[in-house]
Amino acid sequence: GKEVKMNTKKETGVYQMDNGNWAFRYTITVDGKAKSRRRIKDDLGRPFKSKAAALRAKERSQKKDIVGLATPKEKKIKRATLQDIFNEYCAKGRKGKAYSTIAKQNSLWKEHIKDKFGDKYVEDITVAEINDYLSELYYEEEYAYNYVESFLKMFYLIFGQAYLRNYLDVDAYNKLCVNKETKIQMPKMKVNEEKDIVTFSKKEMERLDEYFYGTNAETAYMIGKYCGVRINECYGIKWSNVDLEKGTILIDRQMQYQNGVIKLTSLKTRNAKRILYMAPPLKNYIERLYLRKSECEKAFAEQRQQNQIFIEDIDKKIISSLELVNSLENGKRQTINSIKYHAK
Repeated sequence: GKEVKMNTKKETGVYQMDNGNWAFRYTITVDGKAKSRRRIKDDLGRPFKSKAAALRAKERSQKKDIVGLATPKEKKIKRATLQDIFNEYCAKGRKGKAYSTIAKQNSLWKEHIKDKFGDKYVEDITVAEINDYLSELYYEEEYAYNYVESFLKMFYLIFGQAYLRNYLDVDAYNKLCVNKETKIQMPKMKVNEEKDIVTFSKKEMERLDEYFYGTNAETAYMIGKYCGVRINECYGIKWSNVDLEKGTILIDRQMQYQNGVIKLTSLKTRNAKRILYMAPPLKNYIERLYLRKSECEKAFAEQRQQNQIFIEDIDKKIISSLELVNSLENGKRQTINSIKYHAK
């Protein structure tokens, strides 16, 4: 082993900088040769906001030096290509992810990232290489800014997995994903790029009300207008989730196409489950819709039985499409595709 010496006095070398953050420095002597250590950020690239944080970081750094420099170094980082990392993530790291999330990740990887980066070793990839690729997608391929952002998130995901699975050391990971000065980032937004939230005036809302009145999509429009739910959530609402007495709607599932088959599935995120209170105009509309449903169950009984389809619910049980709020009087189903014509 090596002879390692250092001043381990607790507060020596801990100081506050002009910007208010804290830093530390110390000198370590290895086999008679002095080496200086100075840090203004922790291992994840975050500044020290207090003296105590800098002290703790200094102690950890000193202990690491004593152990690491006194014993021979062993290379622990394993080599892996981005394809290796993505395959391992798919097999072990994304259990429980939503179907739509998995489908989007697979699409981005298969259709774009795989051909350009799949066979590259993660430790050899540079920040400039990723930034140039994102700029090419945005400026030359002319993909939308939000779509290019999904590529950036994919690279953050892959590099994060590489770090967790010991294919990237902390310095390389910090350079790629943490440090503001160096990390991969989106290209500068075009001047004409639309990022503002779209709002409608009172007159425009009146035009929309008039357009949707009496159409197959009126119920979805009314729920969307007053509750602000996602389209998939709107078409996944069952009558059992509507409480007319309390005036609430429970959002606890969504409608999705999975491998071409309509299903009711879990929501996009855990926190998306919620109870919504209906505004008076919506409550009145839903009450009339429920009464009309009761009348149609008698008037169009045979048609409704013939037109219904059976779909898989969130608990894997098979239910009738007649249980959904968004279904027609004659029993024909309404799906997330039903709004597309009207949206255009």
